[in-house]
Amino acid sequence: MENLNTKVLFSKDQLQARIEELGKQISQDYGNEPIVVIGVLKGSFIFMADLIRSINSPLEIDFIGVSSYEGTSSTGHVRITNDLKMDIAGRNILLVEDIIDTGLTIDYLINLFKVSNPKSLKVCSLLSKPEAHQMTHTIDYVGFEISREFVIGYGLDLDERYREIPEILQVIE
Repeated sequence: MENLNTKVLFSKDQLQARIEELGKQISQDYGNEPIVVIGVLKGSFIFMADLIRSINSPLEIDFIGVSSYEGTSSTGHVRITNDLKMDIAGRNILLVEDIIDTGLTIDYLINLFKVSNPKSLKVCSLLSKPEAHQMTHTIDYVGFEISREFVIGYGLDLDERYREIPEILQVIE
C-alpha cells in the first residue's frame, strides 16, 4: 500500500467473531422463515459471503449495485449500477451493506424496495458511522460502530483498491 498510512481497526478474528454473532441473531429473528439476502455491491460481497454462512434460516441471495462515492468522499447522489434480478414482493428482505456513513444510500434503497411491497425489510451493516448519519431509517443489525475515519479492507475500497485485505484498516491522513 504505497504512500498509504494505515492501522488495523478490526482484525480478521474480530470480524469473524462478530459476523458469527450477527448470523446467530438473524437466525433467531427469522427462524425458519425464508430470507432474501440482498448485498449492496461492491463493498458488501466479502461480508455477505461470510454472513450467509453463519445464518441458519433458509435464504436466497441477490445483489444491487449502487455508487455514491468518489475517492474518500460521498457525493450525496445515489445511482444504481446493477439492479435486482428477483421479485421481492411479499418476501423477507435483509439488505446487507459494508458500511453506513451518511445513510443516504440505505434510505434510497429502502424507499426503492418498499415500492415492491416486501413482507419485511431489515438492514444489516458490518460498519456504521452514527456521527455521520443523516438517514431516516434504522439499522437492524450492526457489526461495529466507528467514528468518521475512512476505512479499507474486507471489501471496503479506496478507488477500487484494497478490498482483498483480510482485516479492516483505518486510513490515517
